[in-house]
Amino acid sequence: MNIQWYPGHMTKTRRQIEADLKHVDIVVEIIDARIPVSSRNPDIDSITAGKPRLVVLNRADQADPAGNKAWGAWFRQRGFSVLETDAKTGTGVGQFPNVVRGVLKDQIARWQEKGLVGRPVRAMVVGVPNVGKSTFINKVAKRKSAKASDRPGVTRGKQWVTVDRGLELLDTPGILWPKFEDVQTGLHLAFTGAVKDEIMDVETLGCHLMAFLGEHYPAALQAYKLTEIPAREDGEETVAYGYRLLELAAGKRGMRISGGEFDTERMARVLLDEFRGGKLGKFTLELPGEA
Repeated sequence: MNIQWYPGHMTKTRRQIEADLKHVDIVVEIIDARIPVSSRNPDIDSITAGKPRLVVLNRADQADPAGNKAWGAWFRQRGFSVLETDAKTGTGVGQFPNVVRGVLKDQIARWQEKGLVGRPVRAMVVGVPNVGKSTFINKVAKRKSAKASDRPGVTRGKQWVTVDRGLELLDTPGILWPKFEDVQTGLHLAFTGAVKDEIMDVETLGCHLMAFLGEHYPAALQAYKLTEIPAREDGEETVAYGYRLLELAAGKRGMRISGGEFDTERMARVLLDEFRGGKLGKFTLELPGEA
């Protein structure tokens, strides 16, 4: 699965971000805490090199707490500041202004020494589509987004949002990966609903997710009354193992089609819906040691 999707406006977005960096003091990157690597554009690090960085682990409430701790330590070891949030409910979002000012405390002190009292901190917010960037910005701004047309670099497709008199955010269009070279990246984005299910067969996607849960989070499958999870056999393909589990789950849910066969496609759709809806638990699909 080699997914290529880098339309022309993405090249424009990259150039726009590069041009706007001189107008901001810090770059805030929103990523999905469940898939911290898969939900990052690898170009962001090189594009924004030299600027202070804050990584927001969004949807942290849906991720494994142990995974959040591991990723927080991983990013901090690499010089990033980290904030865990759930933009949908607002958990952690209230800390954002103080965290940003904390990252830039030395810079703010220098401004004050120069007499620039009241000079607002300007933060650029970046991230791939569907990581909750817009929801996060609306929560931070308390849904009172204000477009400031008198700021340098304001053009169509981006917007300055005033949080308070001391903090302004530059919202940027989502920037995608140039391509997905790793199959797991595509799967993780599909599991979490970041890309459309049409990207691959739903039943196959369900097999991959069921296999992952069976091997890493077997307790989650108790939702389908699978109390004893069969082990993966030596040499058994991921899809084959996942299909076995899908059949068992479909049987427990009474999902059959004409002829008595298990309706594994329907079961796959239910699995994906319940996984994304948080009904099966909290999951982190990739860990630092595996990245």
